[in-house]
Amino acid sequence: MVELVQGALAGAGIRDEVLAAGQFSPRGQTGGMFAGGLAGGEAGGMLGEAGEIAGVGAGSLAGRHAAGALSGLPDEMLVGVTATDVYGFAAATRHSEPAALVFRVPRAGLSVKVHQRVNVRVLELIHDASGARIELEGNRLPVTHSRDVIELLGG
Repeated sequence: MVELVQGALAGAGIRDEVLAAGQFSPRGQTGGMFAGGLAGGEAGGMLGEAGEIAGVGAGSLAGRHAAGALSGLPDEMLVGVTATDVYGFAAATRHSEPAALVFRVPRAGLSVKVHQRVNVRVLELIHDASGARIELEGNRLPVTHSRDVIELLGG
């Protein structure tokens, strides 16, 4: 992931060294997926067991996407940290070439808060002067490397 973000920075003409990178989603997607799955399962259950199974799957995907859409961020992102900035790139998977630069925030004047949840860590990047926030969630699975990003940011 570090190499993917480094390549995306170079492709955008940004000369900066990526120290850590991880996979993140907008805050609320896991909860949206859970709620959507429950609602979809209930609705699909009216059509029998197969309908319930299909409803859970469709509802989970719809709930996850709806929660992400509210944030204005893409469903999947690679977040890279350098000595001076935090970058967020749209990326379909943790193995995909980043598609677009979504945000770039200077680390100077940035506060970081981390909230531990059952299966995710919520990362808040807070611009001290304005209070503007970028709220992300990183899965606890080691392959996402969200912990690497959070630890480097001091969260």
